[in-house]
Amino acid sequence: MLSTVRSLPIFIICSCFLAYPTLGKYQEDDPVTLWVNKAAPYNNPQETYSYYSLPFCRPADGDHKWGGLGEVLGGNDLIDSRIHINFKRNLEKSSICKLKLDASKVAQFKYAIDNSYWFEFFMDDLPIWGFVGEVHSDRNQDIKHVIYTHKNLLIKYNGDQIIFVQLYQESPKPLEEGRVLDMTYSVKWVPTNVTYARRFDVYLNFTFFENQIHWFSVFNSIMMVIFLTGLVSMILMRTLRNDYAKYARANDDMETLEKDVHEESGWKLVHGDVFRPPENLALLSAVVGTGAQLSTLVLLVIISAMIGNLYIGRGAIITTFIVCYALTSFISGYVSGALYSRNAGENWIKSMVLTASLFPFLCFGIGFILNTIAIFYGSLLAIPFETIVVVFIIWAFISFPLTFFGTVVGRNWNGTPNNPCRVKTIPRPIPEKQWYLKPSAISMVGGLLPFGSIFIEMYFIFSSFWTYMVYYHVYGFMLLVFIILIIVTVCVTIVATYFLLSAENYHWQWTSFYSAASTACYVYLYSIYYYYAKTRMFGLFQTSVYFGYTLMFCLGLGTLCGAVGYIGSNLFVRRIFSNIKCD
Repeated sequence: MLSTVRSLPIFIICSCFLAYPTLGKYQEDDPVTLWVNKAAPYNNPQETYSYYSLPFCRPADGDHKWGGLGEVLGGNDLIDSRIHINFKRNLEKSSICKLKLDASKVAQFKYAIDNSYWFEFFMDDLPIWGFVGEVHSDRNQDIKHVIYTHKNLLIKYNGDQIIFVQLYQESPKPLEEGRVLDMTYSVKWVPTNVTYARRFDVYLNFTFFENQIHWFSVFNSIMMVIFLTGLVSMILMRTLRNDYAKYARANDDMETLEKDVHEESGWKLVHGDVFRPPENLALLSAVVGTGAQLSTLVLLVIISAMIGNLYIGRGAIITTFIVCYALTSFISGYVSGALYSRNAGENWIKSMVLTASLFPFLCFGIGFILNTIAIFYGSLLAIPFETIVVVFIIWAFISFPLTFFGTVVGRNWNGTPNNPCRVKTIPRPIPEKQWYLKPSAISMVGGLLPFGSIFIEMYFIFSSFWTYMVYYHVYGFMLLVFIILIIVTVCVTIVATYFLLSAENYHWQWTSFYSAASTACYVYLYSIYYYYAKTRMFGLFQTSVYFGYTLMFCLGLGTLCGAVGYIGSNLFVRRIFSNIKCD
């Protein structure tokens, strides 16, 4: 245990860099390592197990390759297969091992074949996929399970670099108890003109992502943004301009003034309460600060993925996310501390602790349940204790101090109350209104348009994450859709806030947050539809992982959208009330 603790600093530093593929150059006859990784049932993409959980021949001294924090969290476990391969050296049929089948091995292989188990290898950071076996029917309609006993590796190279690896499986043999199978392999090297920089293009499904539907959905979202922003500007600015003109008249005759006082209603009447501190101020400050951090985080990760092609590295996106989350914690502390102080909060320590721990601990709670299930199933998704300690240290020694520092800076630089209107001592009673003007109804309706703007992109993201062999690489689309989501969320929340204030309800803070955060509710409902209509997943493990990971994603998305909606509404409210005469 002491040696583990001493090695943690090196573990953390390496985590930030080792998830990315390194430039592999070889001399002729140099050894090339074939790494075995994992196996899983085809219909359950995340129910992954070690390749040697199946009774294949396992070398006695197979070394493990650790590639970074993100790779461990992503459920990868690369083991040296000890299969002898040399650069540019063709190899005819050669033996890997003799596999003697007993009843237990036959049962394991049959279960794997019945559930369409696939496996994954890596060579020079290039993924290689194959299936364990298949089911054959003979002329008498007798079903036989066969296992592939020969692996033929076709490797393409350009100069001194490996460009592409293809696995062909041959020699299917029936599974019979007591039979000895000769597991063999062969290697063929073929030159190619494809450059090293373009070697991952073969794994990218350009037709799937860059199709007319994808382009049309983005264009449709852009048109919705133009229409929505124009509508908000036209309706709200015209209405507010008329309200300002009527409210600011100083030389009218007595009859007109009496008429205006009699007819005056709506948002202007709540000027003495609109800046009243909301309930659960510490919680609101925490979620708004966390949402501001997440919006910055998403932007940084998308830009990093566009520049660095992070989809190439195993776990690179996860590593980048964790590192950027820790480093952007200052933003959450700053926004939270400033918001809490501007609303005359008295217990800023509580707000700071909530900001630093609420979202990570919610994710940890969900992850703990999923990790317990993964350990029970013996899956590679089970996170080792050392990795959990590393993640905790990153949070405790980087994220938490930055949140604290940001809170102090936010309180001192931007924490002075500067409300345009003075808050009255006695709260104004809120009149009863129609059901559609109640905060709950406004909150649920508010998320429809933001969800509509990202609906198609959710399909592509879900397809790339919950299916095989599809790398999400169109981060330009994602950046554009993210910007559209922000604009639509701000516009919709401003409209919702205006309707609420016009109904003489001054509890706009939480309503503006919920009306934007409800986008995540619709995404989660869509995930339920996607699970049953688009996938063939089954079992407790895969179902728990699917809905658990989706819940984490929706918590982050809801917090992000809610913070953006609140910040936009806050600027809007301050703007309109700064132009009227407050008592």
